[in-house]
Amino acid sequence: MYEPNVVGDWQEYDDGQAGLRVRVHGLEKAEPPRGRDDAAEGLVYFRFRVTVENRTTVHFGIHLEDGQLDVRVGTDGESAFLDWRNSQFIEGFDVYPLRRVTSVLYAAAPESCVSLVDIQVQLKVDDEWTERYLWSGGIGPQEPSVGVGARTDSAQDSLAAQVISYLEREAGSGPAA
Repeated sequence: MYEPNVVGDWQEYDDGQAGLRVRVHGLEKAEPPRGRDDAAEGLVYFRFRVTVENRTTVHFGIHLEDGQLDVRVGTDGESAFLDWRNSQFIEGFDVYPLRRVTSVLYAAAPESCVSLVDIQVQLKVDDEWTERYLWSGGIGPQEPSVGVGARTDSAQDSLAAQVISYLEREAGSGPAA
């Protein structure tokens, strides 16, 4: 089963981008440098970084803009507001051997949702799309997660617990409701 990276982990590319690696890190609450966007009224801002590192002997042209990022928050995976005006993207930058390039991005979401943040990144390297990778993390107290097949008392009413219960009833192996 595919598991997401934890915020701060490096993800290595292979095949055509072997030697290139990327990570999402530095997830924290922060106010944007040029002021709040009116569309983020009532939301809490947070910042994160995307760093691309070249560990090869050739250079790569890196491109990362707002359409290549998807930021989701909360247990329902609602879309966060990505503040493109305050964010610093990577637009056609050549990353030479043993060098890094970092993008600083600002997003906003309801404060109740930022304890669970998922960030999906798809780079464009030398005009070719790379594979998408996902990082998960959060800001503040973390909500307990429910693993596949896990049944904790605090998670009985969660959507995952309801789905598991339904599937067990359909298969005839679980408790009757």
